[in-house]
Amino acid sequence: MTAPRPTAARKVLGRLSLPERNFVADALRTETVGGVLLLIAAVTALIWANVPALHDSYESVSHYHFGPGALGLHLSVAHWAADGLLAVFFFVAGIELKRELVAGDLRDPKAAALPVVAALCGMAVPALVYTLTNLTGGGSLQGWAVPTATDIAFALAVLAVIGTSLPSALRAFLLTLAVVDDLFAILIIAIFFTAGIDFVALAGAAVGLAVFWLLLRKGVRGWYVYVPLALVIWALMYNSGVHATIAGVAMGLMLRCTTREDEKHSPGEHVEHLVRPLSAGLAVPLFALFSAGVAISGGALGDVFTKPETLGVVLGLVVGKAVGIFGGTWLTARFTRASLSDDLAWPDVFAVASLAGIGFTVSLLIGELAFDGNQLLTDEVKAAVLVGSVIAALGATVLLKLRNARYRRMYEDEERDEDLDGIPDIYEQDEPSYHLRMAEIRERKAAEHRRLAEVKAAERRGLAEVAGGAGEDNDGPA
Repeated sequence: MTAPRPTAARKVLGRLSLPERNFVADALRTETVGGVLLLIAAVTALIWANVPALHDSYESVSHYHFGPGALGLHLSVAHWAADGLLAVFFFVAGIELKRELVAGDLRDPKAAALPVVAALCGMAVPALVYTLTNLTGGGSLQGWAVPTATDIAFALAVLAVIGTSLPSALRAFLLTLAVVDDLFAILIIAIFFTAGIDFVALAGAAVGLAVFWLLLRKGVRGWYVYVPLALVIWALMYNSGVHATIAGVAMGLMLRCTTREDEKHSPGEHVEHLVRPLSAGLAVPLFALFSAGVAISGGALGDVFTKPETLGVVLGLVVGKAVGIFGGTWLTARFTRASLSDDLAWPDVFAVASLAGIGFTVSLLIGELAFDGNQLLTDEVKAAVLVGSVIAALGATVLLKLRNARYRRMYEDEERDEDLDGIPDIYEQDEPSYHLRMAEIRERKAAEHRRLAEVKAAERRGLAEVAGGAGEDNDGPA
């Protein structure tokens, strides 16, 4: 009887496969641009809301109502941004989640365990920190979910500035973590922030989703079919009492994200490519523009650290996120056969976990839902989200900069392409053809060096003969 072969230990945050690496690189480029626009929109909102001469116009625009009242959609501009435009953002999040489930890291249960456990701990610990802070200080527990969400666009925009050489495995970890984070944030919104339910409207939305799914299964194409249907589904979901962004997620999850023999890209990838610029370039920045405009003063900033609700949000984002994600990752490595990649150290994981404390888009949304009807506390919690996100970004910047030289060496190793075939050499180490190409390249270089050596030797001999001849001519007395 032969003994079973030992199973190799799986590496936590090990090197990505080439297709996954390329996908992550493309996604990061898009998310980074969106993060920059998001930052510009947030700064614009803060200036617009805090300059005395402009404050009234910000309030007027934010609270301006329009839309068909007969359909229950006579909403303010800020409301349209939160419930309407963010549905586009969550639609893209749904596609990302579907892709991860069928073709990405979440496809393999063993590989999925790490980001899932890390994301769960990264949401549970901030909620616990908020709850303990408010139980101790006598505050409201309604905002427990505010610090649970990570804003991936903002986090990646920070990375674009401070972490240009960050290894792709850590970037992919942050991206996958945020996708799982979005899923649980969606569930929190659906379960905890749905008040009364209109079952007739909800049934209508369910029928619309079924029609959407059948059309996809039948291979029906044309935006003029899906866009009007999507608007109807969204309107019915909104009127049902369930947060309207859930409609976006549901439709995103229905798209097929696997390719067939005659396809270069799956329908999900194609639609995501078309819709992502709308989400990153318009929907999310406009939401930030009409959500981040809170009054900021010295006294207001001081209140952030004195009121239990706002202090709980700050501590949840800064401390809870870092401890939760790092702890979840360490526990996964500790109690499974996984081990950390040889190229990384645990401080690297903690730095990325700290960066996940940047909670913006979804945190602002949950803050509005949690304290609906209390405008003063809503604004204070929004200010706490901004303060906590800035502190988390600054802390992560320091940690990442301390390791930047190490990251740069790793990045250069991942990018090296000596045979100039467009594929990094590190992915071709097991290919005989790669080593033959490298042998040929080095033989050519060696031949060139031998030729140069002969030329230089000949030049030296010529100089020696000239110098010797000159010495013989001058042997006589002056």
